[in-house]
Amino acid sequence: ERFLLELYAPSCAIVNERGDILYLHGRTGKYLEPAPGKASLNILTMSREGLQLDLRTALRKAVARKEDIVSEGLRVRTNGDFQTINLVIHYIRKPEYLQGLLMVVFIDVPSPEKETLPPEGCEEKVNQRVLELEFEVKSTREHLQTTIEELETSNEELKSANEELQSSNEELQSTNEELETSKEELQSVNEELLTVNAELQTKIEELSQVNSDMSNLLTSTQIATVFLNNELRIKRYTPGAVGIINLIQTDTGRPVGDVSSKLDYPDLVRDAEEVLRTLVTKEKLVSHTEGKWFTVRIMPYRTKENVIDGVVITFIDITTLKKTQEALENTLSLTEGIAETVRESLLVLDGELCVVMANKSFYQTFRTSPAETENRRIYDLGDGQWDIPELRKQLETILPENSRFRDFVVEHDFPTVGQKRMLLNAHRMVQRGSRTPVILLALEEEGSTDRR
Repeated sequence: ERFLLELYAPSCAIVNERGDILYLHGRTGKYLEPAPGKASLNILTMSREGLQLDLRTALRKAVARKEDIVSEGLRVRTNGDFQTINLVIHYIRKPEYLQGLLMVVFIDVPSPEKETLPPEGCEEKVNQRVLELEFEVKSTREHLQTTIEELETSNEELKSANEELQSSNEELQSTNEELETSKEELQSVNEELLTVNAELQTKIEELSQVNSDMSNLLTSTQIATVFLNNELRIKRYTPGAVGIINLIQTDTGRPVGDVSSKLDYPDLVRDAEEVLRTLVTKEKLVSHTEGKWFTVRIMPYRTKENVIDGVVITFIDITTLKKTQEALENTLSLTEGIAETVRESLLVLDGELCVVMANKSFYQTFRTSPAETENRRIYDLGDGQWDIPELRKQLETILPENSRFRDFVVEHDFPTVGQKRMLLNAHRMVQRGSRTPVILLALEEEGSTDRR
């Protein structure tokens, strides 16, 4: 309104590039009227007879040229008569908040008075008629040109729409094929589920059999077990416990602390009291006077009603395991010694491709330290010099696919040691005593005399 008042505009409409009316000023009923059908505020739809075509042409020119367009002498049909107007399309550049909008101004002009026609055969009459015909021809040409341009635009839009429809049709065909594939997959999955269901039924039967076997196993188990009540008095025990704790039949009902034991476990009673108080299982590795080793586990005894009714102490003989562990530790020490001795650079990577350890040759060859290497992803070492896409692909498939690679060539200009060409060998291995697989990666300079 401020903009229109400053401009002192006659009847006009503010529209966007599509012709949608945003604001009306003054009396515009002589030029615009609602069109029958669905309600619309588009100025082209609402324009009266004699105005629509010229308005469409002028509006399109103003948008394309970004300049004012003036059409004079338009005859608009209003209430059964014709009103002569000048149509001005003003392209708004200022103020900035209205920039890009169009002001459609309707200016009434006096209709030319009908002059008394001269007698027939008069030259002036002929000239006047020629001028009228020339004006009509010019107007018709402009309308025809506008119609052609609009038809060309519509044709291009139709071509574009046709291409989009063809693309959509192809996508729908592809989707249909995918749905067919999904249907087949679902049928396959259904068959697999039926198979799995039959297997589960078999498993249930097997589990019932296993449950019966376990009941008999617990009855005849050789694992040394002692059951204590809430006062830590012996309730019952298995035969295997006799050789570990000096138990006899008359010891039932006695406090466990009063029974002599061959175990080096003076805190047995105190730990049992703590488990009874905290309900947290306790486990310790305990030696035996005869050179044996036992894992002593103390846990709460729960009834079917989830009531604590004492503790259960189990003694698991791990003498063989202990000896094996000592042998493994010796082997590990020997392996570490070998790794430090070989001339090849060695890296051990975990499942996240982080460096677990590296040997001395690696640190010397690449002039780095354990602090800069261990617990870091191999791709983050140095300046990212090991972030090689093909190497990443090879390493990331070793653990899930249980694969390996040999003589993989890496050639890189290392900032600290210069240009090197190396052969990489890697394979998956599982450490003893651990189910976690790791990757052993050996780096050998090509042409080295100790290549294996």
